[in-house]
Amino acid sequence: MIFTEKHDLIRKLARDFAETELTKDILDEIEETGNYPTELLAKMGKAGFFGVKTPKQYGGQGSDYLSYVIIMEELGRVSAVTDIWVSAPNSLGGGPLMLAGTEEQLNKYLRPVATGEGIMAFALTEPGAGSDAGGTVTTAVKDGEYWVLNGRKTFITTAPVADWSIVYAKTDKTQKGSRGISAFIVDMKLAGVSCGKSEHKMGIIGCPTSDIILEDVRVHESDMLGEEGKGFSNAMKTLDIGRIGVAAMSIGVAQGALDEAIKYAKERKQFGKRIADFQAISFMIADMATKLQAAKELVYRAAQLKEINSPESGTAASMAKYYASEICNEIAAKAVQIHGGYGFIKEYKVERIYRDCRVFTIFEGTSQVQQMVISGNLLKK
Repeated sequence: MIFTEKHDLIRKLARDFAETELTKDILDEIEETGNYPTELLAKMGKAGFFGVKTPKQYGGQGSDYLSYVIIMEELGRVSAVTDIWVSAPNSLGGGPLMLAGTEEQLNKYLRPVATGEGIMAFALTEPGAGSDAGGTVTTAVKDGEYWVLNGRKTFITTAPVADWSIVYAKTDKTQKGSRGISAFIVDMKLAGVSCGKSEHKMGIIGCPTSDIILEDVRVHESDMLGEEGKGFSNAMKTLDIGRIGVAAMSIGVAQGALDEAIKYAKERKQFGKRIADFQAISFMIADMATKLQAAKELVYRAAQLKEINSPESGTAASMAKYYASEICNEIAAKAVQIHGGYGFIKEYKVERIYRDCRVFTIFEGTSQVQQMVISGNLLKK
């Protein structure tokens, strides 16, 4: 991939930010406390990271998908949890609004999301409806000018700190599967809205995840997002954007793991020489670098196809997310192996990387769901 001068400058901006602001001390503190510094979020908002693709009239940068991927890649190289905070407003938080929001909704909700002044969660998954989002049982019943929502959403990123959430609910219970689902913008301060306990996760410490419980929540009809019954389509199109985001963070985190493995292999000596001089280690690093480059090309291609709204963009996003997330996990595992016993110790960066990247093959659709999407698109032709 040959980048334009514009994209090279964007990469430099993101890399400089990551190396200057995401220091080891700050990242260690986040890991220990579970809290991401609000001042750091404010700096990212000021840098324009939360509205990379959002049009300028709504407070964003008006840039393209490749710019978004580059920023995610560079930040992820240093901190996976930072990527989660940047991905949310650009994909699952802002995506549904950009796809279906009215002018009033875009100004009211998208603008603060793009500038970092507000947080929007994406509430699709339920206890009994994960990969099978069509199994949604959360309901919305019309009552005058309001919709009354009841149900429970689970594994919702940023839920405990969100100002609003895009909630998908069944508005027509006579329809089966994915039909009859609508999207709503729910103010998290509304009566009847509550969050479960923050999940104690393996990785991505510093970005809270919890259930959202809806008990007779009255949402005004003006906060229905898009057409009634078209919510599932909105969610699936949004997930295409989210998959590019996960793919981007995967190549960034994988690059960070490779960097650490190369550095350690050059420094560590055994049997009188650097472990990098042993063919077993050097060939392992060669495999890691080659597979990472292949993953990068898939991700860049997916971003470019999405930019031109190509009919192939959905398949490309799934391919990129599938391959990049799996390869990231493979590279992280090999980086730990190269570190030997030290790779199992929290003081070494690869230990955190190994835990953080495990979820990449799961959220925004598991690797198996991506295989279903890819094969389904190929075999229906």
